[in-house]
Amino acid sequence: MKRIICVIAVLVLGFALSGCGSTPDSPTPAPAPVRFTAALLASNEVPPVTNENAGASGTATITFNLTRDAAGTIVSGTADFTASLSGFPNGSALTGAHIHPGASGVNGGVLISTAIAAGEVSFPAGSGTLTKTGIALTAEQANSIMANPAGFYFNVHTATSPGGAARGQLVRQ
Repeated sequence: MKRIICVIAVLVLGFALSGCGSTPDSPTPAPAPVRFTAALLASNEVPPVTNENAGASGTATITFNLTRDAAGTIVSGTADFTASLSGFPNGSALTGAHIHPGASGVNGGVLISTAIAAGEVSFPAGSGTLTKTGIALTAEQANSIMANPAGFYFNVHTATSPGGAARGQLVRQ
């Protein structure tokens, strides 16, 4: 009798540890980040830059790391920014870097700021890199940009070009 009880106990325990006879749910893979690029040029600014920053250019990559609910709807996220910049006068420093709403040739207010501090990104030899990660982004911002990336631009600002030194429209990758 003890042997039968032990066998039943082992079977019950095995059944319980196996998920009660059901197959475990497959893990849901995390959604891939959404990436955008922008080719930055001083001539893309509105109006085009004609001062000492007229030769400014670069390439920016913006990555959205999105949080979604069980239905797949975006609920929030963060943005990571990297940009390689050149053609600035020696000793230049960025005073801002942002995503704005606006098609090519149209200016718009700041939508998402990288919140760089004055002097945080400087170019002793006229070139350098901007890196900012974990910038908060709302579901509305992410959805708007993903629906029409060309309707948004990224630009960088300097003290001598406070309205923007180099700009490029977003392109989804």
